[in-house]
Amino acid sequence: METESKSYPWYTSLYLRIAAFFFVTLFLLGVAYLIIDVITARRYYDETTQRVNAPVAAHMLLEVNPFVDGKVQDDAIGKIMHSMMAVNPGLEVYLLDPNGKILSFVVLKEKVKLEQVSLEPIKEFLRTEGQHLVYGDDPKNPGVQKTFSASASFDDQNRLQGYVYMVLASEKVDTIAETIRESYLLKMGIGYFLLTLIIAFLLGLFVFWKLMKGLREAMSVITRFEAGDMQARIPRQSTKELSIVGDTFNTMAGTLLRNVEDLKQVDTLRRELIANVSHDIRTPIAVIQGYIETLIIKENSLDGEKKEEYMKLILKSTDRLKRLVADLFELSKLEARQVQPKREVFIMAILLLEVAQKYALLAHAKNIEIESKIGSPLPMVYADMAMIERVLQNLMDNALKFTPHQGKITIYLTEVNDQIEIKIENSGEGIPQESVSKIFDRYYKIPNETPAESTGLGLAIVKNILQIHQTDIHVMSKRFGLTAFSFRLPMHTA
Repeated sequence: METESKSYPWYTSLYLRIAAFFFVTLFLLGVAYLIIDVITARRYYDETTQRVNAPVAAHMLLEVNPFVDGKVQDDAIGKIMHSMMAVNPGLEVYLLDPNGKILSFVVLKEKVKLEQVSLEPIKEFLRTEGQHLVYGDDPKNPGVQKTFSASASFDDQNRLQGYVYMVLASEKVDTIAETIRESYLLKMGIGYFLLTLIIAFLLGLFVFWKLMKGLREAMSVITRFEAGDMQARIPRQSTKELSIVGDTFNTMAGTLLRNVEDLKQVDTLRRELIANVSHDIRTPIAVIQGYIETLIIKENSLDGEKKEEYMKLILKSTDRLKRLVADLFELSKLEARQVQPKREVFIMAILLLEVAQKYALLAHAKNIEIESKIGSPLPMVYADMAMIERVLQNLMDNALKFTPHQGKITIYLTEVNDQIEIKIENSGEGIPQESVSKIFDRYYKIPNETPAESTGLGLAIVKNILQIHQTDIHVMSKRFGLTAFSFRLPMHTA
């Protein structure tokens, strides 16, 4: 029966969720990268500007010394204003006392808002000679840090008179730089960012589609399996993780299929058992019922000898019924593999002799000779002794049934390639060639030759017991000659 299976196209919800997550992740990473790039570019610009202009303050002191006895000279301020502002109008010059207090400046007065500048950045700048990026206070913008150049002024006695503090980026420069930066980001940064984002997103979608292909195939197979296709299996995947998932599912599916087959087999055996029991017990029950009814109806007209004969027939049918039910249940358990062998080490020769001794009286009653041919030393085997004894009993029962009066049964025990071979051979008419392949089937009886009291289950039980021991039963028969059943068991070595 064909099963309808679901297909999982590329636009499945899982794929869309992964794509959306990937897009958001790329976008956030892109924004973070853009911010980092802007910050890095700004620091790069600031450090470059500071390193290039680091000696400016020192050079100014070589040209103009604004401090005399710790005081600022007015004429020095004028020289600074004309020279520095002419050379670089972006500079803002501040003259500080040794404690960082602003004494004078070359900048519009109304825009200076701080009275004192922190000396820690200035000292760090002087220590590194301006070769490391250091930000200092912007007197016009409290709380804002700017790049600067600084130099200390000393008198003839090497006493500190004050500092020259130059802010390298004036407010006008900052305004122009900010305008250029915004234009650059808008035209170039955002454009490149969007282009990179689209390319990376499309590439990611393609990679995810390739990866999801194996997952889609696996989901399709699982759906088919769920719909009843027990043979559906996930093909070998290219990625290690999906291969592990596929192999695990295939193993699980195989185990489940075997379990289902085992359950079907058990159910089939149960049905067969019920059918066989219903069929096979009908005859002995009918015999028992018939003779009992006869005893009841003709109780006063039957003599003692006749009553005894009827009771013996009832007992015989009861015994046959008992053996039939016992064999049916035993065979059903063996076929369902509900019986496991309890292996032990024992001497096979002793078990054979014991079984032969049990059948000596029955053989004597039919004038049948039982001969045992057992070599030495006595070999040992590792098997379930009770089950093997059951095999020997069934084979001896079978041999006695088909061996004629004054016939012979021979039991052989030999070593063959580190194994013990047991063979039970009997004389008689042999097995017809067309029946050789059927005698181990349950309920099979050789037409016109099988005794009526036979249940037809003995050889089937033998076959299943030996199969549980991982060995087989073999039969060789010549018409109107010898018939031999043989099997092998592994020899036990200490």
